[in-house]
Amino acid sequence: MNKRVTLFFVLMLALGLLLVACGGGAAEPAAEEPAAPAQEAAPTEAPTVEEPTAEPAMEEVTLRWRTRPDNQAEIDVYQSVSDELSNTLEGINLEYEAGGSETSSYQDVLKTELGAGTAPDVFWIPGTDVADFATRGLIMNLRDMASATDGYSDDAFYPGPMYHLTFNPETGNTGEVLWGLPRDVSTFALYLNLDLLAESGAPDPRELAANGEWNWDNFIEVATAINNLGDDIYGYGQNAWWGPYGYWINAAGGSFFNEDRTACALDTAEALAGLEFEQRIYQDFNVAVPYGEDSEPPFLAGKVGMFQNGRWATPGTRSSANFNWDVVELPEGPAGPSNWLFWGAYVVNANTEHPEEAWKLVQALTTAEVQGKIASLGANVPSRVSQEALDAFLTYTPPENNQAFLNGLANNPATEGPLWAGNWPEYDAVMGPAVAAVLNGETTIDDYAATICNEANKAFNQ
Repeated sequence: MNKRVTLFFVLMLALGLLLVACGGGAAEPAAEEPAAPAQEAAPTEAPTVEEPTAEPAMEEVTLRWRTRPDNQAEIDVYQSVSDELSNTLEGINLEYEAGGSETSSYQDVLKTELGAGTAPDVFWIPGTDVADFATRGLIMNLRDMASATDGYSDDAFYPGPMYHLTFNPETGNTGEVLWGLPRDVSTFALYLNLDLLAESGAPDPRELAANGEWNWDNFIEVATAINNLGDDIYGYGQNAWWGPYGYWINAAGGSFFNEDRTACALDTAEALAGLEFEQRIYQDFNVAVPYGEDSEPPFLAGKVGMFQNGRWATPGTRSSANFNWDVVELPEGPAGPSNWLFWGAYVVNANTEHPEEAWKLVQALTTAEVQGKIASLGANVPSRVSQEALDAFLTYTPPENNQAFLNGLANNPATEGPLWAGNWPEYDAVMGPAVAAVLNGETTIDDYAATICNEANKAFNQ
């Protein structure tokens, strides 16, 4: 092959390669179509529809709560309240516990249980003990929760108890904290056995009170006439704690403490005069159930003409007294009419696992409705300031003379209160046995006066 032919062949081959590279003449391979999805077989059953997930059920909280009832009838009152609230407080189940009797052991048991972590979530304590529980850090300050509660106001309750329930021991100011809410208020009255009274021929204390003649002298006259009915009959009875003997001291113009409650005043002339008169009831007139014995059982058995106690004794008298009975206010002493404004508070365990639920329970236990129910059953006087509540209270009979309790609230009552400047349990532990020794004739008034405040003042902060 000559060079000219060879060159022509080479040029044609190069041109063919160029045309292939540029796509000329030769077709591109077809793009691969995506595979069609496989057709699902028609379902033989309707597809399952997922139900929406249900909200988790609210976990029910169990709260234990406790009071110190005076008798079985009062226990029944609070159990019925607990059962009703268990059905109305959403998500809260209540377990009611009846505490001890009318002694300091109730508070001592609570303190032991609080230390051991076994105390109830909510419990009642006497007004005298609020400071002791608060300063020990045993009860919760509820102020923040109360401030966030619509409609709550301290002013809904009697100012005497609220002064102490809102007292801040760190600043010395009231209104800054909230240690609890008052369950009730009460005053003393004399529970009368009207059958013994009629049999004795003595003047009716209710008529004497209406005429402004119910005083210590006439009290002794009535008690003596009843006492003379028989060896097993007593004209008068009271129980051995600070409230009853405190009345005689207060009505003579005395007091347990000085004016600002920072020192003992049991040795003043007025306080000694009241205690001396009470000593004569036991040692000279001999018209009373021996001091230290529980006077309620013999009263309910029809053996005591006049029994000094608070409104809390009404349920037991209603259920157990098989005689005609009523009440009358306490007789006026040398300083005029006198009584106690008793109160106690529902408080919250500082270590409760359910503080918000506990606060709801405290509120529920102190509503006008619940207080009205308890008052109608006889256990107390409502602690809410309401004329409507007081008017309704007068209809909660027996006793017929409910006005006697309201007179006690209106006529110069001394407000039960804690010792923020001292320790009430320690003070009471000195005072109680010393007074008992006087009333039982074991020591003289003079010997008592010489030592009582030296010992009692040890209970104050030095």
